[in-house]
Amino acid sequence: MSFPKPPSVVIVGRPNVGKSTLFNRITSSRRAIVGNQPGITRDRILLPVEWKGRRFGLTDTGGMLFGDEGEFPALISQQVRAALEAASRVIFVIDGRSELTATDRDLADLLRRLNKAVALAVNKCDTEAAEVRAAEFHELGIEHVFAVSAEHGRGVDALLNHVVEGMPTEEEVGTGSERPVRVAIIGRPNVGKSTLLNCLTGKDRAIVSATPGTTRDAVDEEVVRRGTRFEFVDTAGIRRKGKTREMAEKLSVVMAQRHLRLADVALLLIDATEGVAALDANIAGYADEAGKALIILVNKWDQLPGKDRRKFEQDAREKLKFLAYAPIHFVSALENRGVQQIFALVRRVHQAARRRIPTGELNRFVQSVDLERSSTPKSRRPKIQYVTQGGVGPPTFIFFTNHKGKFHFGFERFLKNQLRRAFDFEGTPLVIKSKAKQR
Repeated sequence: MSFPKPPSVVIVGRPNVGKSTLFNRITSSRRAIVGNQPGITRDRILLPVEWKGRRFGLTDTGGMLFGDEGEFPALISQQVRAALEAASRVIFVIDGRSELTATDRDLADLLRRLNKAVALAVNKCDTEAAEVRAAEFHELGIEHVFAVSAEHGRGVDALLNHVVEGMPTEEEVGTGSERPVRVAIIGRPNVGKSTLLNCLTGKDRAIVSATPGTTRDAVDEEVVRRGTRFEFVDTAGIRRKGKTREMAEKLSVVMAQRHLRLADVALLLIDATEGVAALDANIAGYADEAGKALIILVNKWDQLPGKDRRKFEQDAREKLKFLAYAPIHFVSALENRGVQQIFALVRRVHQAARRRIPTGELNRFVQSVDLERSSTPKSRRPKIQYVTQGGVGPPTFIFFTNHKGKFHFGFERFLKNQLRRAFDFEGTPLVIKSKAKQR
């Protein structure tokens, strides 16, 4: 099954000209990290945008630098060029408060050679005088010039009106299908999250470096597999609070937690060569508390030839007892081993998280359960009148009983285990609520 892809619009420019501020303004989000420090955005960030009945995908890119042979500038340049190749249209951002630089001119030359439809956004034009001066930037040889202030929204409407000109409307494109399954890749820094994203998508979508903390913004990419749309989000590595020093790094951790909350499924990546660390358990706790379906992926397994997989899994289960419901899968993202099976696993746990059980079936289940098998003291064991499902994602069950207040934790755990066995809730947390039945 194929899905119509909306046009791709890419924002480019040198560092610190306001690309991410403009991206956030157009997408009405705080999706990209913004700061005065150049080079904060490294990977490509993509979000859908709707403007006057027309939809397109907007991509924010890292700041381009020509002639800088350092590791990150070279990798950023590679990402920008890949985005430009796939772009339908380009928004070229320059700083309207400063003189044109050699990088501005080199980037303009590159865009002309690519023969793309380009709109020049002269940013930081906060006054009428600045808007008048924006006309001077026609010397770059770009026909369509717009004076904008990304921070205040000035001139952005006119820019967008031009960008969507000639794009098909929603009626012409069609509504497509239901939204994709959103999957967040989470874990400590340098466990291989970006390598896994690239492997899952079959392209160099995220910057991969041996330097921990390379990913700052969350990077996402959509993949269609056997009729299902998956949107994978590679989040920044989450460190302990005391270990985050730079402003951009602190923000990236906050954003990683936010994208986890927006996800349907979480992939917790663990480094096999280091084993399960306390921080892995902390990160997994974020997913569990957010009620997300979860899969534990043990990465870099190829680096441990002869290692006992069963023993490693037993150790992981011991250290992550609260994730007893989560399947464990061994992979090597670098060698593409075991990675393709992740799609089926994600589909399975997502279906479990969205599963609804009819009330009649639930109450037959309650009647069939031997409550005497619970280790909970009889005095703490309520009499269940009936049960109904209150929601999904995570599946939530409301038990009406003859007692007020929450269930004893042991009895709640017993009910969850029985529900899992009866209805195959693999990979998803369950929520149990108790309510006294009114007489």
